[in-house]
Amino acid sequence: MVGMSTRAIGRAAIRDELGNVALGRFLDSGFDPVTFDDLAGRAGVSRSTFLRYFRTKEDVVLYVFDALGEQMASALAARPSAEDDWTALRAAVTPAVALLEDDEANGFARIQLVWSTPALSARLHEKQAGWRPALVDILARRSGNSAPTIALRTRAMAALGCVMVAYDGWIESGGAARLASLADDAFAALAPQN
Repeated sequence: MVGMSTRAIGRAAIRDELGNVALGRFLDSGFDPVTFDDLAGRAGVSRSTFLRYFRTKEDVVLYVFDALGEQMASALAARPSAEDDWTALRAAVTPAVALLEDDEANGFARIQLVWSTPALSARLHEKQAGWRPALVDILARRSGNSAPTIALRTRAMAALGCVMVAYDGWIESGGAARLASLADDAFAALAPQN
């Protein structure tokens, strides 16, 4: 395994700090009215420094989702080959649930902001579309490349859709429900009947 360089670790830490400061500002003032100048001022850095870490305001909120595609693909690839695809996919989306549920300080507020801001919601759905091909490739390998591609794409999209439905349910519950339980319920609703 190749570790991160000290420079990359420092850059990631700065990005996290800027992202957390910005999230607080968005939660206080709303997404649309806040500018990069506002964010830079709140963080105590220049606008150009802030823009070195984030190209768009959407990136400032959604950068935490960037690693999910790779994390979910790795989780799916690690599942036992004898396990059915739907069970394997439920396990594979665990990082998408844990990302928010385990972040007690900001997880619920972040997804609430995303869901209430059309630009953020649209951008998260774009990211989700980017996660699908890797999941489909792994499902194909699991089937020995014998399953129809349309079936594999449908399974991957349905699994990611279950995550989004769980996010919806979490918001509707005001954060009272467990996100992982909501994901289980969403997957159970589409589980193959034997």
